[in-house]
Amino acid sequence: MTLYRHFVSKERLVLAFLQQREMLWTSDWLQTQVMGRASTARDRLLAIFDVFGEWFRVDGFEGCAFINVMLETTQPEDTVRCATIEYLAHIRKFLAELASDAGIRDAEAFARKWHIMMKGAIVSAAEGDCEAGARAKEIATLVIDDALAREAH
Repeated sequence: MTLYRHFVSKERLVLAFLQQREMLWTSDWLQTQVMGRASTARDRLLAIFDVFGEWFRVDGFEGCAFINVMLETTQPEDTVRCATIEYLAHIRKFLAELASDAGIRDAEAFARKWHIMMKGAIVSAAEGDCEAGARAKEIATLVIDDALAREAH
């Protein structure tokens, strides 16, 4: 009953959790870690997988709350599902800014590709692959270097 004094419904509780998670995970943790680990946009993009590699080794690793919640909701118009999709879009916005800073013209398309690699690494880690961050970084290095080489031509 204490929860329902603060939240009128389970949906409101989950929405508040997701909002808090975005602040703590996306802004305070991921972006701060990435920005502090490298000085160039290219290296910051790659640093994501170093940060992930450490996260994947944390006892009790449970994956990404946004992905987990989104997969639990199946109705396209569900308020919680829409919120998770919006929070995932905020991550892509950060990725697009880094891509643009790196000199990639179609930063939005690049951010979508990068986000696929991030989500794939998270799922692999959830399967038990503690090296998923390093493996994803290997792939990511090829992807970003290819993208930058294309921009140079």
